[in-house]
Amino acid sequence: MSCIFCKIIDGQIPCFNILDDDKTLAFMDINPVAPGHALVVPKCHTPDIDDAPAEWLGPVMASVSRVAGAVRDELSPDGINVVQANGPGAKQSVFHIHFHVIPRHLGDNLTMNWDLQPGDMGEIGKLAERLRARIG
Repeated sequence: MSCIFCKIIDGQIPCFNILDDDKTLAFMDINPVAPGHALVVPKCHTPDIDDAPAEWLGPVMASVSRVAGAVRDELSPDGINVVQANGPGAKQSVFHIHFHVIPRHLGDNLTMNWDLQPGDMGEIGKLAERLRARIG
């Protein structure tokens, strides 16, 4: 087992655990982009959203919500980002699905934001139709 998150789940690597239930584990990120940056992972190994069993995603998102609520209540941020990356192009660095819960403050200068630019409504509509057909 070479997955660092699986080793954390198994207790082989210590973590700053903040939530531990039957299906999920949440712990503090040791390379935080902001104080309170936490990670939420399922206790089953799955590399990304494409391979994640549906029955695990509900419990993971429930834990994300609980962690985000605790971060909000404890740190009073101006907002919270929940980030989940898939693949190298999205800068996924650990190939075990995980959700970042990141408290945000106005003017914190984190670079994950982008400027809003209106899209082409016709192209957006066409793409929506193709995606809807794939989803079924």
